[in-house]
Amino acid sequence: MSDQPRAAIAAASRLVVKVGSSALTTAGDGLDVGRLDALVDAIAERVARDTQIVLVSSGAIGAGLAPLSLGKRPRDLATQQAAASVGQLALAHAYAESFGRYSLTVGQVLLTSDDVVRRAHYRNAERTFSRLLALGAVPVVNENDTVATEEIRFGDNDRLASLVAHLIRADALVLLSDVDALYDGDPRAGGTRRIAEVADESDLDGLSVGMSSSGLGTGGMMSKVAAARTAASSGVPVLIAAAADAREALGAAQVGTVFRPAGSRLSARRFWLGYAAGSNGRLHLDDGAVAAVVRRRRSLLAAGVTGVDGDFQAGDVVDLVNPAQQVVARGVVAFDVTELPELIGRSTHDLPPEQRREVVHADDLVPLRHR
Repeated sequence: MSDQPRAAIAAASRLVVKVGSSALTTAGDGLDVGRLDALVDAIAERVARDTQIVLVSSGAIGAGLAPLSLGKRPRDLATQQAAASVGQLALAHAYAESFGRYSLTVGQVLLTSDDVVRRAHYRNAERTFSRLLALGAVPVVNENDTVATEEIRFGDNDRLASLVAHLIRADALVLLSDVDALYDGDPRAGGTRRIAEVADESDLDGLSVGMSSSGLGTGGMMSKVAAARTAASSGVPVLIAAAADAREALGAAQVGTVFRPAGSRLSARRFWLGYAAGSNGRLHLDDGAVAAVVRRRRSLLAAGVTGVDGDFQAGDVVDLVNPAQQVVARGVVAFDVTELPELIGRSTHDLPPEQRREVVHADDLVPLRHR
């Protein structure tokens, strides 16, 4: 095992740290200020080493349970949103007080997936983070659970953290929870092995990852692995570790499981296309088109399209799928869905002059690992 990705995390000058609900709250008492202070101690220690940190924090719903006399996380959306409304204030106040012990100012940033899916919103968020960091503040990010609908779902803050890591051009991402690492089985069953490093996708073959057992969070190891793969595939090293080991995770980074970054760093636009933007449809490709798009990084032509699904217009983002129905790329389509059926399978030279253009231009296309 190489220490290179761990060394990169330890030396990162800009870092995103995500902490899960189960690491900050308990079912009976809500927000655990002692755990929160311990996390802030570790972050402040790293900030003192001239590292800029963005903290993506779950816990708003969990922090709102005790004040509302709720014994466990509610299942219905309205009560979840009510708990988030109360808990968000408690969580923000607790962070402000705790970071204040180190004379650090925090800025609250509430996001929904819309803020990273829509390109204009994405750029606005990017500017906000840039300015907060330039002013020496610690941005504390949470999902806007009070008004979110689909966003209050399994693993969303893990995914949000991976998107924020790329949005702010972070050098690394650290995911903290009540799980100390990735194992090759359920660690509660015994006889399992900690996986110290994930160097490539093959290291995950045959693994079954479980959920958090606290009942407070919406995520689990599955969501963390998905977020780690997203970040690592775009060039960002990732560490999964226990919140109880935050000081070591943010120090020498010799705990947990590290995900080695794969390939070069994507540009902000190409990352947005591949991982943040919403898809409005699918283009089905033949094997020749898949080879051209994925291996040779060529534009997609009408001749290689075999079918169309969805409701999209020219300029929308669509998925490109192979004959096995696996998503192999994403890109900005140049035609409306109503225009494409008559173009499918036809050579560019056989098309009317006004339609002799790429279906998806190579500059607007991002190859992906199979999803």
